Amino acid sequence: MNILTTLAQSYYTQDTYDMTSNGTGDDAAAAAILVLLFMFAAFIFTAIIYVVIALCLMKIFKKAGVKPWIAWVPVYNNWKLFEIGGQQGFWAILSLVPVVSIVSAIYMYIAMYHIGKKLGKEGYFVLLAIFLPIIWSIWLAVDSSKWNDKASSAPSLNQA
Repeated sequence: MNILTTLAQSYYTQDTYDMTSNGTGDDAAAAAILVLLFMFAAFIFTAIIYVVIALCLMKIFKKAGVKPWIAWVPVYNNWKLFEIGGQQGFWAILSLVPVVSIVSAIYMYIAMYHIGKKLGKEGYFVLLAIFLPIIWSIWLAVDSSKWNDKASSAPSLNQA
């Protein structure tokens, strides 16, 4: 009963806690500036990664005989990456659907395996594509490998 009495007395007393701030608002402004700086840095980082991947895809597409400008078109570049890897291109669109994107990722890894084989890489090279895809794309873009359409069991684009 002692706790209930204490709670009741504290509820009816005039010494209530005042929730208003006596600050000048500098803390809120500083927090807003930090959030904006973080968002700007994240945007710049994302743009740099996009440019690097697009440049690498340009080189890979050029080796595969695909028009290099396609690397700069966001969904179409994945469509073509699926196709040169012997998979259906519509998986690029289905990768935007939340649960289906898991299946699409598996088909992307299969396509990356075939792309690596067509560029003369061993089968285990796909592990680099799975765990470090940006390194995989840089590696394939800068090495001197040549595209060999007959190196993989995936169907070529010319047969379709």
